[in-house]
Amino acid sequence: MPNFAHAERIALCDTFLAAGPDAPTLCGDWTTRDLAAHLIVRERRPDAAAGMFLPVVAGHLASVQRRIASAPWEEMVTTVRSGPPRLSPFRLPGVEAKANLAEFFVHHEDVLRAGNAQVRRDLPQQEQGALWGILPRIGALALRNVRTGVVADCPGHGRRSLRRAKDDHGSVVLRGEPAEVLLHIFGRGQVADVDLDGSDSDVAAFRDSHLGF
Repeated sequence: MPNFAHAERIALCDTFLAAGPDAPTLCGDWTTRDLAAHLIVRERRPDAAAGMFLPVVAGHLASVQRRIASAPWEEMVTTVRSGPPRLSPFRLPGVEAKANLAEFFVHHEDVLRAGNAQVRRDLPQQEQGALWGILPRIGALALRNVRTGVVADCPGHGRRSLRRAKDDHGSVVLRGEPAEVLLHIFGRGQVADVDLDGSDSDVAAFRDSHLGF
């Protein structure tokens, strides 16, 4: 199967250059420059990247990311395009495809759809299949605060449970292409083409849940 994580990296870098460093994204108040700095930190500064999960080093993360974001824009994009450094765990065989497909796909859409919420790419079916394959793993993290059950129903790919219901909740079905379901559980429901099916109370509980990372 093609390395769609690498393909999304290259496509995102092309979109970065087309959009420029000050374009909006779907990552809160981050611009494209902030997003590129995040990607560089994630792959090249593990000491700072830990701040994404550990509040005790969040200040270090912010400082490093600001410094990286002060570099010339074309230099930043070239760094993202070149991928992780030689000794990075992301360089291990198969790791990039597993660790980066969701990251680069979602962030590419963060730039594209922030610029135009109606933009939709015609993804190869093989890429849709790859995104379908990672839904359970991503769902285990992105849906950790959801009390309802969550089922992905993607015509042409299948139907699978992403999370079991807690307490007395039932399940909510997310129906759409794998790419759209992935965007939804990443917290981009406002731009994802996904239909929700379930009881009114379960759908309301799902909508009120914090999704993503």
